[in-house]
Amino acid sequence: MDTYGTPQIELVKGEGAIVTDSEGKEYLDLLSGIAVNALGHAHPAIIEAVTTQLSTLGHTSNIFAHPQVITLAEKIRGLLGEQGEQAQVFFCNSGAEANEAAFKIARATARPRIIAAERGFHGRTMGALALTGQPDKRAPFEPLPAGVEYFPYGDIDALREMCDDNVAAIIVESIQGETGVIPAPEGFLSALRSLCDEHGILMIIDEVQAGMGRTGEWFGFQAENVMPDVITMAKGLGGGLPIGATVALPKGQLLHKGKHGTTFGGNPVVCAAANAVIDTIKTDGLLDHVKQVGDYIARELSAHPRVASVRGRGLMLGIVLDAPLSVNPLDYGVIINLPSPDVLRLVPPLNITMEQARSGVEKIKKMLDETSAGE
Repeated sequence: MDTYGTPQIELVKGEGAIVTDSEGKEYLDLLSGIAVNALGHAHPAIIEAVTTQLSTLGHTSNIFAHPQVITLAEKIRGLLGEQGEQAQVFFCNSGAEANEAAFKIARATARPRIIAAERGFHGRTMGALALTGQPDKRAPFEPLPAGVEYFPYGDIDALREMCDDNVAAIIVESIQGETGVIPAPEGFLSALRSLCDEHGILMIIDEVQAGMGRTGEWFGFQAENVMPDVITMAKGLGGGLPIGATVALPKGQLLHKGKHGTTFGGNPVVCAAANAVIDTIKTDGLLDHVKQVGDYIARELSAHPRVASVRGRGLMLGIVLDAPLSVNPLDYGVIINLPSPDVLRLVPPLNITMEQARSGVEKIKKMLDETSAGE
């Protein structure tokens, strides 16, 4: 279907942060399949884990347990610290599916209202789309599931005015990704936690893009030392394989036996990949690496005259330009996403080397210099 238009290039091979197209040209991948390839391309740990598992047991459905899914659930609980010991995990296949499960958790409270953020993005399936605060994406598919209202992202006072004991849940991203890498204002998530506690509202944090070490923490919300009631995740969790997860702390554990399911969720092969991703991030010290490389990229690009500001944390950065970009980054050998004409979204592999980061910065500077010269 023509849902994406015609792609500009065809990629045929990747290794680490480098990909090659069908004509043999190499590119520095600063997009990672939209924050998915957490360990880059063809990482040995993922190859070994997937190959071994596929040779052993490929699929079980949700009727049976298997060691990889149990191990992965325990690992995810461990990423949440002491409070994670009480968490339950539902595995699915994508971020949209993880948010669909979160939507059903909110509905299970029997309260009629759900509040989401303007400009937020939670997926394109009908429930996830209803939570997405972008009218242009929702309008063609209305009527959507009812009961969702929207508030200006980061505005705790506006949110407080909307809240009462009829609100089931508030869902936000810790950093809005698809909109252009917009972090929650300092103190917002802590204030949101207090507001939810005051009214018995479920606090749902979408960590699909900001999670799995991308900000230099396992989850974006950990920068404020808060704990949501429900966490959704996907993208980097599988390191390139399709997996999502909905994590529920005690107040969010409302989907009981028979209330939800998925045939492919928790597949042994993708769980093996996810276990390898988590183990590698830990053993290779990638959380600290992400902070160091992210700080370097932000510092270097902030100094460029075409750059108005740099948003985000770690290796989830939005480079805000003083005017729309008028050239194609592919012509400069870099893969970069533009969520809006004047914002570059950088979400490279977490294990991008400092040398590759320097190369990427120089390519971007050259691109911006030549854009300036041609205007």
